Amino acid sequence: MLDRAAHRRTEEGLFATLRADPSTRVVLLHRGRLAVGPDGLALATPQEVAAVPEPHAASGDHSNTPRWVFLGEDPPSGTSFLALLLPDDADDLDLDIEGVDPKGPLSVLVRTHRWAGLRELASRLGPRDTGLATEAVALAAWHAANERCPRCGEPTVPVAAGWVRRCVAQDVEHYPRTDPAVIMAVVDPGSGPGDDRLLLGHAAHWPEGRFSTLAGYVEPGEGLEQAVRREVAEEVGVTVGEVVYRASQPWPFPASLMLGFTATALTTDLTPDGEEVTDARWFTRAELTDATERGDVKLPSRSSIARALIEEWFGGPLAGE
Repeated sequence: MLDRAAHRRTEEGLFATLRADPSTRVVLLHRGRLAVGPDGLALATPQEVAAVPEPHAASGDHSNTPRWVFLGEDPPSGTSFLALLLPDDADDLDLDIEGVDPKGPLSVLVRTHRWAGLRELASRLGPRDTGLATEAVALAAWHAANERCPRCGEPTVPVAAGWVRRCVAQDVEHYPRTDPAVIMAVVDPGSGPGDDRLLLGHAAHWPEGRFSTLAGYVEPGEGLEQAVRREVAEEVGVTVGEVVYRASQPWPFPASLMLGFTATALTTDLTPDGEEVTDARWFTRAELTDATERGDVKLPSRSSIARALIEEWFGGPLAGE
């Protein structure tokens, strides 16, 4: 629902302009978690963050300085949105020579807010705030991982309102990356209408009883349909025919884009690879209903595209969070 207004990212003095506008709102992040209130994101006003400085980019950006990012605008209301990425040590007690906490602006922000991760928040946020939170978390992860140039190791500094990092030594620009991953509802069509079954797998690192659709990263030089067929064959030994795109979901943990598909199985024998997938099962609708209601099968969260693909095949909501 947000206009990212990319044309403003190179606007001179953008942060100063928006911080002087009382209608601007600021998403706060600390250690990958978001500031929250009783109704969702706790969006700060410019006055509440007035004491937070803008870092000087000329000599490099460091993990103990705040970072500002322009997220975009909400056209109906005219509100602009920033993200303030607080340094990890903002909540450390920094006592002065007399043993008194000086209560710097960063530590005050951390200590006066409640914080939650995007995974636990996503199902409770509205469309606008979900977009804001996802965008901010993704950019925070990218900044944290790219303080130095991957080519020469020298410091990089944020430019273009937080959307580019420039290598100080080589004057080379680095942009946020997105890693495509496929996620697929594999269906055995059976002998006729109503006989179809859904394939769900259990990953090795998941808690007991957790099942979901299969997924995997797209490899270099590979098409999306190829990736779907390869991943299903590698993980459970099933050959897939038709592959149909359904929807996508940004997944900033740290930088993925989940591309959702339905896939028609040509074979049904299951051979889990034992490394990524340790169990795989076919479910009819009746079997999946019984398993989820008994609690034997725990599905992915309602905020995930995996749950959406499962419930699209099923034809409606299933039990469990």
